[in-house]
Amino acid sequence: MSEKLYTVGKIVNTHGIRGELKIVPQTDFADERFAPGSKLVFVDPNSSATLPVTVESAREHKTMFIIRFRGFGNINEVEKYKGWLLKVEEKYLSELPEGEFYYHEIVGCTVVTEEGETLGEITEILSPGANDVWVVKRPKGKPLLLPYIDDVILDVDVEGKKVTARLMEGLLDL
Repeated sequence: MSEKLYTVGKIVNTHGIRGELKIVPQTDFADERFAPGSKLVFVDPNSSATLPVTVESAREHKTMFIIRFRGFGNINEVEKYKGWLLKVEEKYLSELPEGEFYYHEIVGCTVVTEEGETLGEITEILSPGANDVWVVKRPKGKPLLLPYIDDVILDVDVEGKKVTARLMEGLLDL
């Protein structure tokens, strides 16, 4: 498989006996990613084995999605995929509107202040409520939590893997 793959979820368990899987989403676009007909790929994190799959049906359940994939009709056929990752091929990523980004474009970016001081690297994205929060791993001390709002995130350079941020009072606990 020559296409680049991007993680959109993790298979955490089976659901019922009819071959459905519980998926923890790791994407901003879960409704689009898990829509019936979506082409995804199961990836074994240990061996990197891959298996192309197509979503047959999906429904939201608490913080997860319950998904049935085409061609799997019972629990015995899907049990072995627990712990595998669910990925999407790059060709299925859609163009995003201005100011919206995929997780894989943001994670790994270096964060600098307006003054050019390097704060650290974005390691994960949290979605606690009204806006996402970008977690910045710092060389020393606790991680910095940056709310993804216009007052704080001034510029995102996806190509250069660089985010310019304005630190508002109280954001930086040294």
